[in-house]
Amino acid sequence: MPSLRFLKGSNGCPISQAQNPAAAYPWTMPPERATQGPDQARVAASVPSVAVLGERLAQHDYLADDGLTTALFCAVRLPQPLLLEGEAGVGKTQAAKALAAMLDTPLIRLQCFEGIDASEALYEWDYPRQLLGIRLAEAQGERLTDQALFSRDYLIERPLLQALEHRGPNPAVLLIDEVDRADEEFEAFLFELLAENAVTVPELGTITAVIPPIVILTSNRTRDLHDALKRRCLYHWIDYPDLEHATAIVRLHVPDAPESLVRQVAEAVQRLRGIDVQKPPGVAEAIDWVHAVRLLGIEVLDVPAVQRTLGSVLKYREDQDAARAEGLAWVAGI
Repeated sequence: MPSLRFLKGSNGCPISQAQNPAAAYPWTMPPERATQGPDQARVAASVPSVAVLGERLAQHDYLADDGLTTALFCAVRLPQPLLLEGEAGVGKTQAAKALAAMLDTPLIRLQCFEGIDASEALYEWDYPRQLLGIRLAEAQGERLTDQALFSRDYLIERPLLQALEHRGPNPAVLLIDEVDRADEEFEAFLFELLAENAVTVPELGTITAVIPPIVILTSNRTRDLHDALKRRCLYHWIDYPDLEHATAIVRLHVPDAPESLVRQVAEAVQRLRGIDVQKPPGVAEAIDWVHAVRLLGIEVLDVPAVQRTLGSVLKYREDQDAARAEGLAWVAGI
């Protein structure tokens, strides 16, 4: 069963079966979402089933398991924001990129960081232009009113507003990346967007999306996210892939690498994740490692190859020391 859960109403209260008969059948599209506009009809035609979505993602070099494909399908078709959590390097960000490429729609990315606020995420006023407008009006003997000064002409759109105002034909994919790096206040700022596909600009009022974006949030779980944010989202945890899946992913991204080398690297990465390291390597590091050894003309992952390229997969000195303590032959699987 995919690790996907359907959440509560926008007011945070559980929706009873009496309030919503569809609640008894969590895989049924809720009535308020059943009426599709032209944009949703177009998306539905592009993504008719989970299986088709998985195939189309693979065509864009992204191999998703059944659980992740199901989560993405529900995020696209309901539509409802999707929160992807997992260790760094497991493919959370790449999932949003592949989805946007598959739908032939813009990927609008908001990279979160500590202290991010509305001026970086939603909008800000173009103060130099406003000042110029005031001086121009004064030179003409006129007075620029507050309404004119704080109009759309002077508004600079940031990623959230860009995604809401995207005109299609397909909805934009809005990637809110590493939301766990932002402050709790910023999480609260996102509630209106996630629940209603709308944002409020005090000077202009509420701006509602004409074509609601497909919203993907990612988190490396460096801290717990607020329950109120999770209630507004679908949820999926992306785990490290098993050996066969990891090998297939690396082979897809480095098709000219010998199959034996790809498998050696995938096995080595699994071994490294089993020791006490600060930053366990993921699929992204495995791909980087294969690229590095191929660049050096290496066909077999032996001790000299590991010695030369260990920095491609382990990015902390302490982690490299831990690997060397186990022995480079152990890393290479010899």
